[in-house]
Amino acid sequence: PVLIVISGPAGSGKSTLCDRLVRECPEFSRVVTTTTRPPREGEVNGVHYHFFSPAEFRARIDRGDFLEWAQVHGNNDDRLYGTLKASVVDPLTAGRSLVMSIDVQGVANLRRFAASDPKLHRALTTVFILVDRERLVARMRLRAQDHDEEIERRMATAEAEIRAANTFDFRLNSQTRDEDFAALLEIVAAARAKSARG
Repeated sequence: PVLIVISGPAGSGKSTLCDRLVRECPEFSRVVTTTTRPPREGEVNGVHYHFFSPAEFRARIDRGDFLEWAQVHGNNDDRLYGTLKASVVDPLTAGRSLVMSIDVQGVANLRRFAASDPKLHRALTTVFILVDRERLVARMRLRAQDHDEEIERRMATAEAEIRAANTFDFRLNSQTRDEDFAALLEIVAAARAKSARG
């Protein structure tokens, strides 16, 4: 089994790629990550995220239950996001391949943990999606979820994230959805070959 971890700026298509990989490649499951933010309309606990209270999240940190976690500063509050060890280690041990989307900081933390876990190290492949500025802004506007001030804030974050792209195993230069998915399938094939070599 392999663990494909996809990162990139907001609007780069991470979720679209994860969803399509799970839909078209039945051996893959999506890792359900954890957050303290409240569910959005239509989100289901245990499907989209594990929704924890801040107290429960911090208790799990203290117990060492997370592979990685981060405090993300929002407009009105600070939110915690993380990946439970059980959400990754248990499926991999059972032979399931996994895909997940987390931010650059989360990938760095996950990589540090994997350095001391041979099975996770062998399974892990990291992918960064590169998108040019004009296309990224256009995608954010198309989603119609963010106003101009929020888009500028997200772009500043994106520029910082892009500086970390060279630390990833693969960089995917985003084009169309179909081209991006074809490129991801090539990366998956390379990840499987690496995992098989041990």
